[in-house]
Amino acid sequence: MEKSLLRQALVEKLTAELEVLTRAALMARDEATNDESKAEGKYDTRGQEAAYLAEGQAKLAAELQESVVLYQSLPLPDFARHDAVDIGAVVTLETRGRATLYFLGPRNGGLELSVAGRELIVVTSQSPLGRQLLSRRIGETVQLPGPSGPVAHRITEIE
Repeated sequence: MEKSLLRQALVEKLTAELEVLTRAALMARDEATNDESKAEGKYDTRGQEAAYLAEGQAKLAAELQESVVLYQSLPLPDFARHDAVDIGAVVTLETRGRATLYFLGPRNGGLELSVAGRELIVVTSQSPLGRQLLSRRIGETVQLPGPSGPVAHRITEIE
């Protein structure tokens, strides 16, 4: 997989989420400071609730901005066939003839991306799957939950 395309897709997705969240935070801030949001009685907390919402959204926006900067400068090495999984690896797991791609990143686990027609999911080293993948090599297996218990997934490729 072309890692520059992966980086571009990650940054674009995070930037799009950042733009949406920034607009929402600005709207919440406007609502919190609007004259119509002023308390009409001692139990009226609309303005305060809007302020809390704006603060939370601003914090999330700051975290997303940090992620964008992090991914723009994150080293994305190519992995040789004998290398162990580490941050920056694209790992193919296979079970029952079905392959799934995962990117081991430092943040934003759960993010789903499409890169050059291939779907992949970002996992972090803090996630259960990420912890299992770290330091594993091609041919080794990891366990993922299944409907009737854990299912073994074999590492077939590390890029």
